[in-house]
Amino acid sequence: MQHPSAPDDSSAPESAPVASAPIGSVDASVVPRFAGIATFARLPRIEDVAHADIAVVGVPFDSGVSYRPGARFGPAHVREASRLLRPYNPAQDVFPFGSQQVADAGDIAANPFDITEAVAAVEAGARELRARADRLVTIGGDHTIALPLLRAVHAEHGPVAVLHFDAHLDTWDTYFGAPTTHGTPFRRASEEGLIDMTASMHVGIRGPLYSKGDLEDDARLGFAVVTCEDVEERGLDAAIERIRARIGDAPLYISIDIDVLDPAHAPGTGTPEAGGLTSRELLRMIRALSDRRIVGADVVEVAPAYDHAQLTAVAASHVVYELLSAMAPRGGAR
Repeated sequence: MQHPSAPDDSSAPESAPVASAPIGSVDASVVPRFAGIATFARLPRIEDVAHADIAVVGVPFDSGVSYRPGARFGPAHVREASRLLRPYNPAQDVFPFGSQQVADAGDIAANPFDITEAVAAVEAGARELRARADRLVTIGGDHTIALPLLRAVHAEHGPVAVLHFDAHLDTWDTYFGAPTTHGTPFRRASEEGLIDMTASMHVGIRGPLYSKGDLEDDARLGFAVVTCEDVEERGLDAAIERIRARIGDAPLYISIDIDVLDPAHAPGTGTPEAGGLTSRELLRMIRALSDRRIVGADVVEVAPAYDHAQLTAVAASHVVYELLSAMAPRGGAR
């Protein structure tokens, strides 16, 4: 059966080559939004396209959490909320599903009982998907998955600028002696040489730390910081200017823990902290990156058991949508 938004090429001469237009989302005027399989934004599955410019993939894994579990159910929750997304993004003036082929690649399965094995499976799954898609946007899952995703990106691009939106630094050393958890991925990534230490940054950091040494360690590992207090005191435009100056022209990987948002905007997460960004502020920051070379992204830590009326899932689905829009070609393919 033809996808509702697919073009009809039946009238084209057999001898004439036909340019393949992207298959977009299901037409909501033909199939109601609440019907059908909940792929992200009702996009085609990766099996239904020859090749994807971007694959949206879930990683339902949360064995690395230190407090509230449940992010393993995040990918399905975000996909369900994404049914409301529409094809045209007026804020960025792009058709993110019409100017590039975006497809839903399902989930990468990871062992919930063995973190080492799970991390290896996520990296292998991401590398395998790269044969079918140019870039990945991943929905977690807890933040542990950023480490194997960065390993996969590094294999192609070398050290990348990491723009990390989060309430927490995630550069701690160990928890209970375990080196790989959702609080350690960016320390491990820095130690392994996966990040560009001159171009990486945390945004949205706030709340209590274990000691001043946490910030000293973080700086040594290659991260600059824009705190929520910085945004409050100096304004959003100043924060965006600092972000853009720090990234420069480096290949950019964006990692977004949904707890960067205030719990009023994203209650469904494992380690909420008061005083966070608004969803409007986060979306505007992402839009400001549309001229940067984004090589991949993730949105993690959505825990639906703590969500109310899909507040967190709606926010996360729009974050993914803005990432896909920022990655869309402008004035020709990138």
